[in-house]
Amino acid sequence: MRDDLDGLASAGPEFLNRLEAALPGRVAAPTPAYLEEARGRFTGVASAIVRPHTADEVARTVRLAAQARVGIVPYAGGTGLVGGQTAQGPAVPILLSVEKMDRVLEVNTQDNVAVVEAGAILANVHAAVEDKERLFPLWLASQGSARIGGLLATNAGGVQVLRYGSARDLCLGLEVVMADGTLWHGLKRLRKDNTGYDLRHLMIGSEGTLGIITGACLKLSPKPVDIATALVEVGSPAQAIALLNLLRDHLGETVSAFELMHSQGLAFLAEHLPQIAQPFGNPPTWSALVEVGGGRGADMQTRLEQALVSGAEGGLVGDALLAQSDSQRKTFWEIRENIPQANRKVGAVSNHDISLPVSAVPEFVARGGPAIAAIDPGLRINAFGHLGDGNLHYNVFPAPGRARAEYEALRPAIKEAVHDLVHALGGSVSAEHGIGRMKVGDLQRYSDPAKLAAMRALKSALDPLGILNPGALFGDEK
Repeated sequence: MRDDLDGLASAGPEFLNRLEAALPGRVAAPTPAYLEEARGRFTGVASAIVRPHTADEVARTVRLAAQARVGIVPYAGGTGLVGGQTAQGPAVPILLSVEKMDRVLEVNTQDNVAVVEAGAILANVHAAVEDKERLFPLWLASQGSARIGGLLATNAGGVQVLRYGSARDLCLGLEVVMADGTLWHGLKRLRKDNTGYDLRHLMIGSEGTLGIITGACLKLSPKPVDIATALVEVGSPAQAIALLNLLRDHLGETVSAFELMHSQGLAFLAEHLPQIAQPFGNPPTWSALVEVGGGRGADMQTRLEQALVSGAEGGLVGDALLAQSDSQRKTFWEIRENIPQANRKVGAVSNHDISLPVSAVPEFVARGGPAIAAIDPGLRINAFGHLGDGNLHYNVFPAPGRARAEYEALRPAIKEAVHDLVHALGGSVSAEHGIGRMKVGDLQRYSDPAKLAAMRALKSALDPLGILNPGALFGDEK
């Protein structure tokens, strides 16, 4: 049955029977876990979930959907936080999961590449390349469940963007099923390929709206063997930036991570995850987690210590703890990696994944607090994230003893206040999580009109029937 609102058809019994006949054993009813977004803000609809085992099976699925004009929602690890994996209708689509396409096909140490299927779990990619003394430097909290196809489709970031770049910078080639079911064989391992439009970069970050990624050729780096890590007290975000610049002056591109944390996040950890050890006896208002890495004989521990001494002499560093073992290094990272988990236990009123010019971060923090207090002085703010690349997670929480549901009416005003300030300072309201369905209105409000027009033209050209992830990025636009 065709839906009159958007021209798409719901995936009814007749279509599902054709799908099952073409892909025996690959079609099933979706369980609730596939229809719920991680933060519980979106619940999707789908008539079925299809689990292809090969790119050809993905292509077959897309061709059938195109013939019937049925929407397809690509599904990777389900870890996205903006509702990109949860279709809202009104036409009921199918989910296409890449979970059965999870192999690491090749690790080549001469080309320094790994060729993987889209469903490969990030942690498994890490393990496969580490066996070859290589590094795939995309690190994030969900690496045990996030899959490569989704990470590329959303251009994921993580804690090492400062040194290695985001997912876009770590991909040399793609295999993609286009909206008409044709298969683009683009798994090249070239650093240089100047043959016209770069479809790879067009697909990366498109959130499954232009094509379905089925495979990727990933860029590997030498595995640092000499790593030093420190947890450092800083007086303010401005001092943290000054310290970052000092470290890079001393240590160059060996600085791989510089994570800013606020005492509110440490307090949430102490309250809800007390098993996470916190080395500071009296948690500072602001602290930074710093990591540097080099090759054999680089003596990174001594070099980092000397740089921090220089920072202390310049008034940029208070207390500083230098990890003395790999175990202590992991303890430091457990603090940073578990802050999002503690946040979820508290329950945020409004989450914001934002990026700013690094130099604008102090002004944003200084102005953001009063803007939130003007809405409700009881609200609490946990600002943390990847300061080295200007990406903050700026999350607003209920007053102690109150639940986020009590503030639901304030959520739009909070989000608008934060995003207006980000926009005014030349930032982006989506740093590494994408637009999905949650930020469709933000994309319209803050994007340059020429950019939006070009995006619509690309969508129309590459997916003229509008079957790929309908509702993501563009909402109900025709």
